[in-house]
Amino acid sequence: MQIHAIYISTGHDFVGRHGKGRLQHGIEKVESVECVAGAGLRGDRYFQHKEDYKGQITFFDWAVYQRIRRDFDCPALDPAWFRRNVLCSGVDLNTLIGQRFSLQGIEFEGSEECRPCYWMDEAVAPGVHEALKGFGGLRARILSHGTLHCDGAEPHAC
Repeated sequence: MQIHAIYISTGHDFVGRHGKGRLQHGIEKVESVECVAGAGLRGDRYFQHKEDYKGQITFFDWAVYQRIRRDFDCPALDPAWFRRNVLCSGVDLNTLIGQRFSLQGIEFEGSEECRPCYWMDEAVAPGVHEALKGFGGLRARILSHGTLHCDGAEPHAC
């Protein structure tokens, strides 16, 4: 698996915001991030969120990002708008649900699909919510401590 970009955010823009509009906490692109076993990504909004949380880290597929850019005619689309932590390629993320896997020497366990929410129609473009169903990314638990680094081999990478 190759890492094209890594993102963290200190706050939630959409969680609990139904009918209230999104917040603007922003999302920071970083070259590397510390993964803390059982806790999440240091500096991210879900760090130490709750015990055994399913979404300590989230992954999003580079090919899905490219498809949304193309299909919705959004050539300037920033992958940060999807609010996932790791933009990657080289594996079908859905095959990792319920599986243990290693990336850059760090152990993870895929817990479930990142189900896209209706906010994607506002954050990206109308219709993106539906287009992401089944392709929303992967939520995972962090099983061992380490630091992920961006490989940076594609345009728009770190």
